[in-house]
Amino acid sequence: MSPTPEWVMMGGEDAESYKKHSAYQRALVEAANEKINEVILASLSLDLISNGFSVADFGCASGPNTFVAVQTIIDAVENKYRKETGQNPVDNIEFQVLFNDLSNNDFNSLFRTLPSDRRYYSAGVPGSFFDRVLPKQSLHIGVMNYAFQFISKVPKGILDRDSPMWNRDIHCTGFNNKVKKAYLDQYLVDTKKILDARAEELVPGGLMLILGSCLKDGMKMSETYRGIVLDLIGASLNDLAHHGIIEQEKVDSFNIRLYIAEEGELRQIIEENGKFTVEAFEDINQPIEESSDPKIFVASSKAALGGILSAHFGAEAMRKAFDLVEVKAHQNFSRIENAKPGMQYLIVLRKN
Repeated sequence: MSPTPEWVMMGGEDAESYKKHSAYQRALVEAANEKINEVILASLSLDLISNGFSVADFGCASGPNTFVAVQTIIDAVENKYRKETGQNPVDNIEFQVLFNDLSNNDFNSLFRTLPSDRRYYSAGVPGSFFDRVLPKQSLHIGVMNYAFQFISKVPKGILDRDSPMWNRDIHCTGFNNKVKKAYLDQYLVDTKKILDARAEELVPGGLMLILGSCLKDGMKMSETYRGIVLDLIGASLNDLAHHGIIEQEKVDSFNIRLYIAEEGELRQIIEENGKFTVEAFEDINQPIEESSDPKIFVASSKAALGGILSAHFGAEAMRKAFDLVEVKAHQNFSRIENAKPGMQYLIVLRKN
């Protein structure tokens, strides 16, 4: 069985691209703007603001959200510098922004759409953020936006039909305790790697901003909007296999490398890592509600998941799967509309 491929957002700038369907992710950064400014003002040492200042987005995708995130950080740093020195930061600080994602990310689209009025130098850094991608102590502020939820590989035992951990679904629904433990165990390994790598890359006192979504303690993934999305995709893939359009074996070997942690799990992971001080752990009011309209539901899901489905099943099967997802979204309208809300968070960590 071929393993699930790495997850890369739909590139390009057309109607099905991540660029056209990522307003929800961007809205969290915008909603957290005031808190980001407040924490940087309080927690970033002016000693770190020298002539050169480095910012990196880990898991940047193809834009435009990454530009909003890094500009929010740059504005906050400049605001602190201006308030505490009375000098113009434009004359005294040169910013470098590093955009990191997997090598098959659509960096071409990203760099074609760089803001023309940007006040920073830019570079792409291909590579997995589960490992170090930057030199030691070269980074002042890092950010991850909806990227701290990925795992590096499908958990051991999940694809083995003879294992008690065999997963009949394409993700961690939360209802099978053995499957959940397998996902959580892998997540613990991977988040430690992420935090350890960032701790090496950051200068002492540097900041790591993590934005994303988590479950409230005790909540099941399949009770949430994103869980329902994955449930309907999985059901559609099984329908295609039942009709002989794709192989059942390929469906059984497909598991999303994603684990949405509970709030308590996140707090424990950061505390046990020990390399950072928590400067903020905020529940951010997400201003955009996820749409229960079946067409919008499918379009946003395809932008995020179309690439990984195409890589595993082929583009034609991916499109047929999403045609079925739209039918199932109509049938499950009430379930989607009544999905339980998770927590949208901003976590700010300062390197010890």
